[in-house]
Amino acid sequence: MSDDWRPTAAIATLEVRASMLRAAREYFTATRALEVDTPTLSTAAVTDVHLSSVAATTNGRRAFLHTSPEYAMKRLLAAGCGDIWQICKVYRDGESGRFHNPEFTLIEWYRLGVDHHALMSDVERLIGAMLPPSRSFDRSERLTYREAVQLHAGIDPFDDPIPVLIARLESQGIEVPGDIRGERDACLDLIMGILVGPQLGHDRLTFIYDYPASQAALAQIRGPVASRFEAYMDGLELCNGFHELGHAAEQRTRFERDLEERARRGLPPMPIDQRFLAALEHGLPDCSGVALGFDRLVMCATGAEHIDAVLAFPFDRA
Repeated sequence: MSDDWRPTAAIATLEVRASMLRAAREYFTATRALEVDTPTLSTAAVTDVHLSSVAATTNGRRAFLHTSPEYAMKRLLAAGCGDIWQICKVYRDGESGRFHNPEFTLIEWYRLGVDHHALMSDVERLIGAMLPPSRSFDRSERLTYREAVQLHAGIDPFDDPIPVLIARLESQGIEVPGDIRGERDACLDLIMGILVGPQLGHDRLTFIYDYPASQAALAQIRGPVASRFEAYMDGLELCNGFHELGHAAEQRTRFERDLEERARRGLPPMPIDQRFLAALEHGLPDCSGVALGFDRLVMCATGAEHIDAVLAFPFDRA
């Protein structure tokens, strides 16, 4: 008889998960953030070419499981909720492997009246509160995107031409696919994912900030850089945060550019979240927000080598 009914995580690991979630709730209660609960299922979807929504059908209508609660949470911010946070399951099609499961847990939160630098400090305090004493760390390291890529890949991500980026990848035995050889950001993503990211956060939490403006997503832009950051521990990207863009027309333009790029790549079009744009039109308060991959943080807390080791039932056993 098959034993694949059993959880892939040890019971002791599930106890660690539970204690970390308790610590998160205590932290947000102490810092006066409101816990909220937003829909998992939506008729809108993410337009980002790097993300794939899981499609569903309900009441005869096409729908999607959310890749993040971001749009709904910003609608709450526009309605006047103040600082908010939530723990939720999110879904991304086609993501499976050592560090990915199609269904995973996010902790997402927003603080009013702070920039991305202040939010990095908030992230550091939360992670410090959630990790067991055996994984305590000294004050975090903070590097700009340019500093990190120069230090760990030996190239300038803003000034070096694409052939230099490709040559650097190929010097490490990395094959650059033909369809991205003319795309600067795609080459930079490979460099960050393969050469830089794995080198980060091995003795303390590391923040990378001021990404290229072309990689802003939903962040404000300051000249050549976006007010965006990521946090790394044990070479794993744990979170992605922004000083949030509140300009509805600019956000619509970005969504429309995404759809044009999806068409160019032969990807299916995705319905834009018009309610989210209406909330921005109404007025989003100045805020910063971040999404933390909880399962990956549990991996760091327990020393797990595969995400399945920190999940009760990954997709293959769901």
